[in-house]
Amino acid sequence: MSTDDGPGYYEHLSFNAPLSDRRAGRIVSRLAASAPSVVLDVGCGWGELLLRVLEACPAATGVGVDTDGRALERARANAARRGLDDRVELLQADAGDASGTADVVLCIGSSHAFGDTAQALSALRERVRPGGRLVLGEGTWNTPAADADLSLVPDDLPRLADLAGLVELAVGAGYRPLFVETASVEEWDTFESGYLADWEEWLVAHPGHPDADRIRQRADDHRTRWLRGYRTGLGFAYLTLGLPTQ
Repeated sequence: MSTDDGPGYYEHLSFNAPLSDRRAGRIVSRLAASAPSVVLDVGCGWGELLLRVLEACPAATGVGVDTDGRALERARANAARRGLDDRVELLQADAGDASGTADVVLCIGSSHAFGDTAQALSALRERVRPGGRLVLGEGTWNTPAADADLSLVPDDLPRLADLAGLVELAVGAGYRPLFVETASVEEWDTFESGYLADWEEWLVAHPGHPDADRIRQRADDHRTRWLRGYRTGLGFAYLTLGLPTQ
C-alpha cells in the first residue's frame, strides 16, 4: 500500500509479466487438462499464476520459490484468502535451488536464475516429470523500429533470441512445443503502465515529499527507456512445452 513514506509495491499488477487475465486463463485451462498432481513455480513472485493453476486443479499441490520476501508475503496472504494455503508451500530461496520434480513447472521471466535461456531449459528439464509440462515465459528481441533509441536499451536485450530461435532452443533441449504465443502490445503497455503506477500515484499525492524528486526521476527514466527504447523491440513469449515420456 502506498504511504507517506513511499510508493506501493507492485500494487497495480496482477502478474509481474505482460500477461492478461484472458491469456492466463487459457494457459491455466491447458495445464488443467493434463490433470497435474504437483505444480512448481520457479521464481514465483507473489504466485498469482501458481494459485490460479491450483484453483483449477483441486487435487493438485504446489510449491513456489522466490527470493523476494515481500512478494512471498503477498502470495501467502492471497493463498490464505482463497483457501489454498493448505495446498501450497511458498519458499524464500534462489530459483535455481528449487528441488524435486513436478507435473507442471512454471518459469515466467526467471530464466536468468540459471544463467541464460539454454541453461534454464536444461536445468528445468530435470524438474519436469516425463510427460509433464513446462510453461516458460521469456523475453524475445524483435527488429526495432527506426525511431527506437538503442542507447536506451540494456545491452543484454538485443542479444535475446527471436521467437523462432527461442522455440528452436526448447526443441533442442528435448521439449515439444505444445503452444506458442506472445504478449500483445496491449499487454505490454498495461504491464509497463502498471509497473509505473505505484510511483506515479504516489507522486500525485506527495509532490513536495523530500523523496519526490528522486522517485520522479526514476519514473521518468524508466518511461523514457520503455517508450523511446525497447517498446518496439522487446517481446515476451509464453511457451507451453511438453516433455516426452521416457
